[in-house]
Amino acid sequence: MDKARFKELLKSSLKSKDTEEWLDVHFNRPIGLVMALTAARLSIKPNAITIMGIVIGLASALMFYHTDWQHNLAGVLLLMVSNFCDSADGQLARITNQKSLLGRALDGVSSDITFAAIYVALCLRMQGQYIPFTNVHWGLSIWALGCIAGFLCHSQQASLADYYRQIHLYFLLGHEGSELDNSAQQYAIAKSQPKEKWFGWLFYTLYGNYCRGQEKRTPEFQQFFKRFRELRSTGADLNSTKQHMLDGSRPLMAYTNLLTFNSRAIALYITALLDCPWLYFLFEIIVLTILYIKMHHTHEQLCKTLNAEL
Repeated sequence: MDKARFKELLKSSLKSKDTEEWLDVHFNRPIGLVMALTAARLSIKPNAITIMGIVIGLASALMFYHTDWQHNLAGVLLLMVSNFCDSADGQLARITNQKSLLGRALDGVSSDITFAAIYVALCLRMQGQYIPFTNVHWGLSIWALGCIAGFLCHSQQASLADYYRQIHLYFLLGHEGSELDNSAQQYAIAKSQPKEKWFGWLFYTLYGNYCRGQEKRTPEFQQFFKRFRELRSTGADLNSTKQHMLDGSRPLMAYTNLLTFNSRAIALYITALLDCPWLYFLFEIIVLTILYIKMHHTHEQLCKTLNAEL
């Protein structure tokens, strides 16, 4: 494939400059595209790439269980490859037009499975170690710290960051350029599934629950968006409102980027290699939570202002 064609395919995989991270644009996506093109020539299916990414991610978790730098460096490299697979599977599905419900489900949970395994490995690694500056072992307390970091912080931060990205893309590119879904729509699709298609029912129900969680945390946006769609259906000119939304949400895309994969991975790499992974949990709980609160408050205030204007 010539360089021009490669650049064209790479560009088509990027949704917008507003929402793309520098590391993804210049490192992760190009490598993922190379993997996708290679897989296409070898007739490898997108779901196979996704499953391979999950397996490699689980292997990285096993490496992070150990305390020596050699195993941890291997964990770093494996997690990077797992992330390349996460980029490659979607690009391969688009290139070969092999999108499927199973692929969508696997892609949605692959990162969660990997990080859950890493959290378990880190807790197992540290529970027998001493709490810094004390002669007390972490014991079960490290599991409490890990659960707070994973369930109460990581999952909430990542889901809302993704929601705000999709909102921004919706107002920038329209419905076709985003994945801004709602819970009512997903529950309706789940209800319409034939009895024999239990997997479709399960997927859309769980995805509906995921969307519902995002909606519950964004009441001001829900009010604004409902009013926006009502006015749009009447043919009202809402271009200034759309631009106001984009101008207000664009600075927040930096927060959404920090609350997704790359910043977490870098923090994990550093703390694991320095043998202080408890700092990674504190990074999740303190630093990223502060960014999450700031992002959430600012976006809700923006929507409150826009709703008042409407």
